Amino acid sequence: MKILWISEIVSKAGMYALKTALPQLRKELEPDLVVANADGATNGYGLGKNHSMYLRKLGVDVVTLGDQAYFKKDMVQHINGARFILRPANLPPESPGRGWIIKSVGDEGSGSTGGQKVAIISFLGQSGFSRMHGNNPFTYLPVLVDKIKSETPMICVEFHATTTAEKNTMFWHADGMVSAVIGTGTRVQTADERVLPRGAAVITDIGRTGSHTSVAGFKPEPEIRQFTHGLHLKSEDAWGDVKLQGVFLQLAPDGRAESIRRISVDVPAQQPEKAAE
Repeated sequence: MKILWISEIVSKAGMYALKTALPQLRKELEPDLVVANADGATNGYGLGKNHSMYLRKLGVDVVTLGDQAYFKKDMVQHINGARFILRPANLPPESPGRGWIIKSVGDEGSGSTGGQKVAIISFLGQSGFSRMHGNNPFTYLPVLVDKIKSETPMICVEFHATTTAEKNTMFWHADGMVSAVIGTGTRVQTADERVLPRGAAVITDIGRTGSHTSVAGFKPEPEIRQFTHGLHLKSEDAWGDVKLQGVFLQLAPDGRAESIRRISVDVPAQQPEKAAE
């Protein structure tokens, strides 16, 4: 099972990077499944309905969200019917949407992955989020894994969190239960990808898809002024040094990870007014 996991898509530059770079990555890597975090895809904050459909059109199979899952009003209604979109699973049960999905890859007899299933779970960390708070992901994970194991041993978790300590604690807690724990939430790619002793592939953060001459995908000047002047200013899209980042996973049939590799693709410069979406 080969999975391409794309880092948090941030605003117009991120959408442009995905549209530009994903076709070639698909050709080179031939992934069985493409997952992408879109917590900042619409203007850097949350995901709107139209952008979610555009992500599907571009070839994303599963879209994950984090603490900004409900920032766009139209997503609150749309997410219930859009089964490919995941909000954090450890939100209250009454929250719109769903937190995990089991995807069938290929058809029976279509090759090495024909008819196989893989589960994708989204979790929210407990530190550093002021607007959204989830239940304890550490106690919920074993309960959810027990439910899913009857259908597939291939279980991948996206852990949207802000601290390296919480993420790395989750890595060791989940090793032996799941195939991978993919860190998101800081929008900065880390160089610590590895496979743990009991078979879980992990990385603290897979980065961001968007501008890298920026503060988390935004122009630095307004972000600096917020810290130096105490003003609440509107963030502005940045367009310098655009990249698509993420990881490429390969899983064995027993659910253990065989490998994890970082992806970082430079995308040619594009004028904002000419960029799609």
